[in-house]
Amino acid sequence: MLPTWLWLSALVLLSWGTLGLFQKLAMNHICAPAALIWAAAGFMLLQPLLLPARSIFEYSTMSLGWAMLNGVFNGLGFLCLMAAMRNGGKASIVEPLTALYPVFVVLLAPALLRENMKPLHAFGILFAVIGGMLLSAETAAARQENPQSKPVATSSGHRS
Repeated sequence: MLPTWLWLSALVLLSWGTLGLFQKLAMNHICAPAALIWAAAGFMLLQPLLLPARSIFEYSTMSLGWAMLNGVFNGLGFLCLMAAMRNGGKASIVEPLTALYPVFVVLLAPALLRENMKPLHAFGILFAVIGGMLLSAETAAARQENPQSKPVATSSGHRS
C-alpha cells in the first residue's frame, strides 16, 4: 500500500492541475486583485474542514508567524500568477514555468532546514529546469499567431 503522503501528494497534483485551468478562465474576465479575493472566499468554504483540533493559543508565536508568512507569500505569488495570465500569459506556459518554485525549496533546504540533498536531487533539479524551459518555450511564429491579449476594461473602468 502506498504511504499516506504519496496519496495526498497525488491529490495536490490533481487539485493544482485543475486550479491552473480555473485561474486562466478567471483571468479572462476579472482582474488579479479580484481573483485573489475570490480565491480567499474559496478557502473560507473549506474552513469547517480545516479548523484545528486544538486552540490557536496553544501554538507558539513563532509557529503562527511562519504560518502568517506562508499566507503572505502564497497571496503574493497568487497575485503575480494571476497578473501574468491577465497580461497575456498563456496558462500552458505560465503554469509550468511558475511550477518550478520547488527548485528553490530543494536548493535552500540543506542550509535552512538542515535537510540532505543528494546528487540525484541535483539531476532532478536540472531536468525540472530544462523541462520548464521546454514547456515555456514559444517560437517566434507562435508569438505572431497569438499576440498578447488586448487590455480589458475592469469594473473600475481602468484598463489592465
